[in-house]
Amino acid sequence: MFRFLISRCLSSPMLTHSLYWHLTQCLPGVSPQNSDGGSDKDKFGISAARHQRRLQLLLRTLFVISGQALRNKLFAQQVLVQELYQSAEAVKTSKDNNRHNILARHMENLHHQLRTTPTLVPLSASMTASGVDVKSCQHFNSNTFPLKVVLNSAENDGGVIQIIYKVGDDLRQDMLTLQMIRVMDRLWLKGSLDLRIVYFSCVPTGYKSGIVEFVEHANTLREIQVAETGVTGTFRSETLNEWLQKHNPSQLEFKRAVSNFTRSCAGYSVVTYVLGICDRHNDNIMLKTSGHLFHIDFGKFLGDAQKFGAIKRDRVPFVLTPDMLYVINGGKGSTEKFHTFVELSCQAFNILRREGNLILTLFALMASSGIPGVTKEAVSYVHDRLLLDLSEEEAAARFGQLIHESINSSLSTQLNFFVHNLAQLKFGKSGGSEDNVALSFIPNKYSLKSDGKIKEVVVHGIQKRYDTEKHYVFILKISRQGIKDPAYIFRTYKQFCEFHSRLCTLYPLTKFPSITNGYSIGRSNIREVAEKRKREIGTFLSNLFVLAEEISHSDLVYTFFHPLLKDEEETSIHIQKLKDPRGHVRKPSVGRIKGRLKLKVYYRNQTLHVLIQFIENLAMNDAREEPNSYVKVYLHPDPTKQTKRKTKVVRRSCNPSFMEMLEYRIPLDRVRCRTLQATVWDSSQFQENMFLGSVTVPLDDIDLTTGLEQWFNLGQFYR
Repeated sequence: MFRFLISRCLSSPMLTHSLYWHLTQCLPGVSPQNSDGGSDKDKFGISAARHQRRLQLLLRTLFVISGQALRNKLFAQQVLVQELYQSAEAVKTSKDNNRHNILARHMENLHHQLRTTPTLVPLSASMTASGVDVKSCQHFNSNTFPLKVVLNSAENDGGVIQIIYKVGDDLRQDMLTLQMIRVMDRLWLKGSLDLRIVYFSCVPTGYKSGIVEFVEHANTLREIQVAETGVTGTFRSETLNEWLQKHNPSQLEFKRAVSNFTRSCAGYSVVTYVLGICDRHNDNIMLKTSGHLFHIDFGKFLGDAQKFGAIKRDRVPFVLTPDMLYVINGGKGSTEKFHTFVELSCQAFNILRREGNLILTLFALMASSGIPGVTKEAVSYVHDRLLLDLSEEEAAARFGQLIHESINSSLSTQLNFFVHNLAQLKFGKSGGSEDNVALSFIPNKYSLKSDGKIKEVVVHGIQKRYDTEKHYVFILKISRQGIKDPAYIFRTYKQFCEFHSRLCTLYPLTKFPSITNGYSIGRSNIREVAEKRKREIGTFLSNLFVLAEEISHSDLVYTFFHPLLKDEEETSIHIQKLKDPRGHVRKPSVGRIKGRLKLKVYYRNQTLHVLIQFIENLAMNDAREEPNSYVKVYLHPDPTKQTKRKTKVVRRSCNPSFMEMLEYRIPLDRVRCRTLQATVWDSSQFQENMFLGSVTVPLDDIDLTTGLEQWFNLGQFYR
């Protein structure tokens, strides 16, 4: 192995660079951060201490074969890392009100140093820094006060290199986790499954210190959730969906963002479950404006759960909260899009199980690395998580149950997020918007100069819509100077309330016509309430444009009345009611049978397996509510009903996901004489259960050894 590494380094400067930093972080005295006292065994693990002389020999050989130019580059990186280390320590030990000044002073010194000697960044041998953008550097308010450092790139086209430097966390765990995520993603891509996984570079540069790549155009879930509603934003389902809509205003962009979100959420659900990644609060999960969800900070993994006293903070298999489901489903109710998410997750899980030996071997090789938590017991932990003793169908059913378990226990996850939000208040990290002119539903700002002067705005009418639930929007007719034809835009009452609140905040000395808040006693989604609100809005608008010009023609006003692309794509002022999407029935007839059921049937190990997967597009019940559905299965003929099996009840869903395996230990020759019948029912506490349809499958017509998996339309036949 020694000869192999040296021979490959001779032909690859990239590998030389990477190997140098791997050796540096596990050898005392090489990096300045490794020389601060304490035993080598405690710092770098038993393995590194045991093989210290051999590792030192490898490092010296690496220096010999590198040549003077490359050695100078490696030494320059050590100087860069030392300066970053001193900056981080100075910021951490200084007082709150002085941290920014101290950071700026250190970054100025580093800037002059890099201007004199452009230096490679340890993250990659292809990144060279020639200075520091001092004004863009900052520190994060967490226990370790990591630094965000913005370096000027030495490339001809300019640009910046954004990194995070941390002192106080063992980044070897993060590095290993990210390497395993890369391996898993390659396995998925090899299996023709693209889960849009986002990962980033991480290089430990010394004892409990290192550099992490900064991912651009991304925010933590906490930042998104509390931006508008404060610390309680974790309990609001629409937040992530609205944030993605804001940053993806066209229908095509938003559709792509939701697809990225669904796939990446499925991928990271599998990753965090298999690797047992814990401490999953909303500052450790991030979302890009493109919809890609990803996790950060892997200091707790392989089941090492964070605790409050004796209570585990991580009490679910993986994080799957209502605001995530809202994005996946396109609303509060479960839809066929959720079935896609479940299928992607189960497919990803089974691909990893097929390559289980590779994953277990990699962990076994790392068991002697000295990385905290990576032991022989860790190999057993991952083995148990992969469920290698189950068939693929059984494993898919089990992972489907884990998804439901995560959803059903999501309140504990939300409470964990809420507690974390409260804890961040002591650092002043409210997460609120810094600009009161910004509106949550419009991504940019507009002005009189950009849009043209408004002469008049009137309420043209109201329109009923069904976006997961009934509500009304207000059609506004806008006339502008120099433009003959008026423009029409659509705004909800909730958006008007936000606009009014921003005006009051921005101009506290001005008395604006009142708009009551978006809540009312009783039903608020009826036409009578909408007509009343229409009159309120009309009064508000007529008074708004008689105020002083710096208010009535402010950027906030022009931002609110700017036409959105979504309005032009999806709406028309010539209809009073916007009907439900195709396939979504609001007022079905009583007892109407519709929809379809997906199941898989196969015979293995002297057992007939029936996997009940999904149902799509069930009818509403007679109370115009989504049914509480379950599936009942018989093998006919069965006069004594001994073959009766039932799934759990999925409440309030026209598109329920079951993923339940039903088994019959019956000889194959007897199975072939039976007919499988699956019936769907609406469970009710106060009246007789309602029959919603059935599927009949003659088992003699299918090859049970290979099995049958398909969708079946629900019919009316029932024995």
